[in-house]
Amino acid sequence: MSEHDTDIDFDFFEDEPPTQEASRTERVAPRRGPQRPPRGPTNLTPLLRLIGLIAFAILIVVLLVLWVQSCQEASKEKTYKSYMTNVSDVTGSSQQIGRQLSQAMLAQGLKEAQVEQRIAGLARQQQLDVQRAREITPPGTLRDEHNALIQSLQYRVSGLTGLVGALAATKSVRDATRAGTVLAGQMQRLLASDVIYDDSFKDPSAAVLKRQGVTGTNENGGPLVPDSNFLQSADLVTPDAMATVIARIRGGSVSPSQGGLRGTNLVSTKVFPQAQELSTTTTNTVTVRTNMTFQVTVENSGDSQEANIPVTLTIQQANGPDIKKTARIGFISPDEQKTVSFSGFPAVNFGSTATVKVEVQPVQGETKTDNNSADYSVIFSVA
Repeated sequence: MSEHDTDIDFDFFEDEPPTQEASRTERVAPRRGPQRPPRGPTNLTPLLRLIGLIAFAILIVVLLVLWVQSCQEASKEKTYKSYMTNVSDVTGSSQQIGRQLSQAMLAQGLKEAQVEQRIAGLARQQQLDVQRAREITPPGTLRDEHNALIQSLQYRVSGLTGLVGALAATKSVRDATRAGTVLAGQMQRLLASDVIYDDSFKDPSAAVLKRQGVTGTNENGGPLVPDSNFLQSADLVTPDAMATVIARIRGGSVSPSQGGLRGTNLVSTKVFPQAQELSTTTTNTVTVRTNMTFQVTVENSGDSQEANIPVTLTIQQANGPDIKKTARIGFISPDEQKTVSFSGFPAVNFGSTATVKVEVQPVQGETKTDNNSADYSVIFSVA
């Protein structure tokens, strides 16, 4: 081996470039420098939009549910009020038939055959009201009450047809008391019809409507649950009253054309609970209590039975509106006294003088009317 060869070998090892692996390691070595803060999530805005859409959808659903409920409540109220309006039309007609019955039985100058004919006509009218009631469809919660309504109207038909039959059956009975007892038995049916109406229809129906949240008036502006009193006075149910009716329609009493006296007169006016009788000649100091009631007593000063007599009490105030109330005397016999009551007064003015005016409406054929009214000077005070 020569010296030259040795140099070559040395140059070969000395000048050998770095290996590929070392170069690669050197290139991938990380550079150290300032670190950037971590970035927040980039999908926050779509998430908020999604939450907003969900909240809006929930709001729409809630509003839709409330709207549906409101529509259901309005529909329910309309159903009940429409039903009571239809009932009011029927019961109002029936109540008018009851008034016509009283007029027929107490009218002066009518003979027995005429009274019988009129009552028969009223029975046919009442049967039509029964049919009208059967054609009314009640809400489900008032089905039992509606059946009671029909039953009460049917009792009125039975009472009227029974009266016609009783008049025919007692034509040959000269004893007015015996005949009156027979007629009174039929009048009991009419009284029963009023009891059934109040206890089995009116009061239970009012309770149902209260539970259902239905208030106010019916579609005609009248009471939500109508009243219907067929008999104008329970006094007509007694045998004595019917005996008097029989005696008159058979010619046992004097009619106005023959000189009979017709009329009523005001007897007294009292304030309760203190039972203070008012005077027309002095100023009356009345202590006002929450249950203050005026009681007016009226006498039949004529020779005939009278019915359906309006009595009006008016408080005329100097510094406030008038307060007016009306009551009725259903039936009153000759020389009999009846009392009507007035209560439920709003607030009255204290300290100033007011006038309490009481008026009894004159009956047909009454000529003396100066004793049918009275004015009382009153000062209301606090207890």
